[in-house]
Parts: sequence; structure tokens; C-alpha cells
Amino acid sequence: MKNALSLAVLAATTATFAIATPAAAKPGDPIVVNDNLTIDPIIEGLLRWEHVNQDDLGLDADAVTIRMRAGAEAKIHNLSFLAEAEGTLAISDHYNDTIPGNNGYLGAEPYSVVADPENVEINRLQLSYKGKAAKVTIGRQRIILDDARFVGNVGWRQNEQTFDAVRGEGKVGPVSIDATYSISQRTIFGVDSPNAHFDGDFILVNAGIDMKPVKLVGFAYMLDYDTRLAFSSRTIGFMATGGVPLGGKAKLDFKIRYANQQDYKLNPVDYSADYIDAELGVSVAGFRLTGGYEELGSDDGVAAFQTPLATLHAFNGWADLFLTTPASGLRDYHGGVSKAFGNAGPLKGVKAAVIYHKFESDFGSTNYGQEWDASLGFQVAGYPILLKYANYDAKAFGTDTEKFWLQIGFKY
Repeated sequence: MKNALSLAVLAATTATFAIATPAAAKPGDPIVVNDNLTIDPIIEGLLRWEHVNQDDLGLDADAVTIRMRAGAEAKIHNLSFLAEAEGTLAISDHYNDTIPGNNGYLGAEPYSVVADPENVEINRLQLSYKGKAAKVTIGRQRIILDDARFVGNVGWRQNEQTFDAVRGEGKVGPVSIDATYSISQRTIFGVDSPNAHFDGDFILVNAGIDMKPVKLVGFAYMLDYDTRLAFSSRTIGFMATGGVPLGGKAKLDFKIRYANQQDYKLNPVDYSADYIDAELGVSVAGFRLTGGYEELGSDDGVAAFQTPLATLHAFNGWADLFLTTPASGLRDYHGGVSKAFGNAGPLKGVKAAVIYHKFESDFGSTNYGQEWDASLGFQVAGYPILLKYANYDAKAFGTDTEKFWLQIGFKY
């Protein structure tokens, strides 16, 4: 009943914005109410099957879930108001969703974990003012900084991570600044989870200058958790990215990033750890080749560099074995190849990628394991379809893990 009622609420919200159309508009375009007011409906969904096989960790998981988001953004002059509801329904729930009350919590269910619990929530509720050189947003909002390595929305999971925050963004010429004060991290684990949100005082500051072809960014993140004390930290660093043409359509691009993290406020552990990230990429003849090294350092095995606000699935392998950095730290040697194939009959925008990771500890140089990842994406009749595969071969960390995803999305 709860699921049916939740989806009914989302459907009613969608229908309300669909019929409130005083002027004709193409799908995806804002609705023009008058010369000063526009309303941009938000209607999107994602249907996904995720299969997980892990040696010695119970039954294989099969999760078939559908996620819906519905809402609208109204704009009048320089002001905008956005409201968005989000709901996730488990069509097949043969998986450990990590939610208490559903046959247990964190491993009590006889399946591997798929962190997509059934859930209905207010995903975003925000008020914004945008001027010529600055923007201020207050309320529950999506925040993605740089490539989401330190702060992101965890967009891969069905339930999105958002923040209760006030955020200011400014840009003058090549110089930009982005500053946020947040009081709550709204996690992917759903409103029924004891980890639904983590409160505290979070200060997130980015400042950059685009000198073309190189962009420099400096950042400082101060995380003071009320209860998640082991993740309270102060992180300060910089990143340089850029690209240079090699002739014809070939291009070389690079990323260099360094940061230092220390315990902050009530963190009971006294530690200091470094972060290093270096990557080179070459694009030629439609292929992109990448190679890189990422290190989340350890302070002599006592504690390691952590990124609790990040979109973690995008880094250190899609099998998600390293969502929390082990105390001995992590070194990730990785390389990949991707190719944009264009259109193939009814398949539009075909893209494929293969990535390899070799994992070691930072302290002690222990061989954790290795992983192969692969993906294939395309569109059919305007609907994006994605197939993904991850295979982690454990040596001295975790367990052998295979994951497969098939998903189709829509957005209006």
C-alpha cells in the first residue's frame, strides 16, 4: 500500500504540471506562463536490473528497481523555485537493501548488498537568485564540485544524495568561486535508514582560474559531523586540468591533483594523509586511451584519506569494494580505452569502454586485488540504454565480486 500510494503521489504531481500548460511547448522546454514567469516540469525515470555475485557472501542478489522524479522549477525575473519528489520501487527485491524492517539490516538478509532501497522523499526543495556574475541557492539541493571526487550527488544510485545548504557561486572573467555551508548530508540510503542523513557543519570552498588551456582549482573542505566523528576532516588541495591538440583531431589531456587531509574537530583519531591523482588521456580516431594513478594515503596504517561526500562509484572500480578507504590506504593503478562508434541502425550514439584497475595498500604495499570494468551505452528511439559489468578479483582485500547492470531511462 505504501508503495502504491507513493507512486500515486508522484504520478499526480507529474499530471498536475503536465495539464498546467497555458502555452504550447515542445517536450523538455519550459512552459511560458507570461512574459515574466516560466515553469519547467521535471519528469524522469530509470528502470534498472542489478545482479551481484560474491563468493562466500550468501545468495546472489537480483534487484529490479524503478526510480521516478517529478517536480518543477518556476522562474520569475532573477528568482527561481524548484521542488522535486523522488521515489524508488523494488519490482524484484532479492537483494539486501540495508534497510531495517525488511528482514534485517546490513547483512541479515541472505543476499549481497544493492544500495537502492525503496524510498519516497523530497529530493530537492530550493530557492535561487541568479545575477549577472553570481548565484545564491538555499535549501535542499544537488551539489557536484569538479569531477565529484570529493563532493557529488552519487548519481549512479537510484536515490540521489543532496544537501541542506546555502551555496554561493560567482564568476568574473576567468576567475570563479564556489562556497557552500551545509548542515545535512542527505544520503542514498533512504528515509527509513538510520543513515538517512548525517548532520553537522560542512564548509565547502572551491576557487579556480581558467587560463586556457590549463585550469587551476584550489579547494578546502571542512567536515564537522555531529555523530559520524571518524569522518570529520579538513582537506585542502589543488587540481590542474587541461588539454593540448596533437594535430588533426588528436588531443592530449591531463589531470593532476594533490590534497592533504587531517582530523578535524571531534574526530577521535589524530592523523594526516595525502591524496595524489595523476591521469593522462589521448584522443585519436574516435578512441580515447587513459592511464593514471590515484593514491588515498595512510598515516602508518592508523587512518586513511576519506571522501565521504563523493560520488564514489565513479572511482576505484565499479564493483564498489573501496567505498570506504581501508586504514592502510589505497593505491589505484588504472588504464582504459573507450570508443564512440556513432549510430548503428536503430542504435544511436553507441559508446563502449573497458577499464582495468590494480589495487594496493599505501602502507605496507599489500596486493589488494584487481578489477576489470566494461560498459556499452546507446539510445533507442530517444531512450538511453546502458549495460555495465564489473569483475573484482580479490587477493588480500574483500571477496571476489561480479556485478552486471542493465538499465533504461527516460526524461521529459
